[in-house]
Amino acid sequence: MEYFCYHRDRVGSVALRDELLEEHWAYMDRYGAEMIARGPTFHDGGEAPTGSVHIVDLPGPDAARAFAFDEPNYQAGVYRDVLLRRWRNLLGRTMWDFPGGREGGNRYLVLGLGSGTGADLAVPPAKDELIAYGPLLSDDGVTWLGTAVLLRARDADAARAVLTADRYADIEVHDWQFGGRAS
Repeated sequence: MEYFCYHRDRVGSVALRDELLEEHWAYMDRYGAEMIARGPTFHDGGEAPTGSVHIVDLPGPDAARAFAFDEPNYQAGVYRDVLLRRWRNLLGRTMWDFPGGREGGNRYLVLGLGSGTGADLAVPPAKDELIAYGPLLSDDGVTWLGTAVLLRARDADAARAVLTADRYADIEVHDWQFGGRAS
């Protein structure tokens, strides 16, 4: 089962986050085979992190909760909250398979939260600019709750346009970059 996990940073936690970087990476290394995508979000074009995205394929909800809440930064209080949802990988690939590679261009997390009839359930035509794409789902995987996208786009407005605006209660756009240890 695939899960989307977004840990949002607590204000003023950058120093603690930096202190725990090696512990965070070591923890994530344990999930290397299950990882679909990962990486930090940032303030608009800034250097300061605002959160951490992880999309993982895990055996079930208990494993997903353990993954999200046993994470060292969460345990130490770096994060203010966690969004954990079932997710479906409509691209069928990982971020490491992204044709655009790790570098170049502006990268974004686009997070659309909604309810009712699902929206944006088909992969958009600009597939080569998509790093990860899929619906956010209820715990049982049946009810649509939104859409999560990682993509390369010219700017935040172009990134936001990947989702149908009037179908969501809110659409967030965050600067994002490939995560993990440098190779």
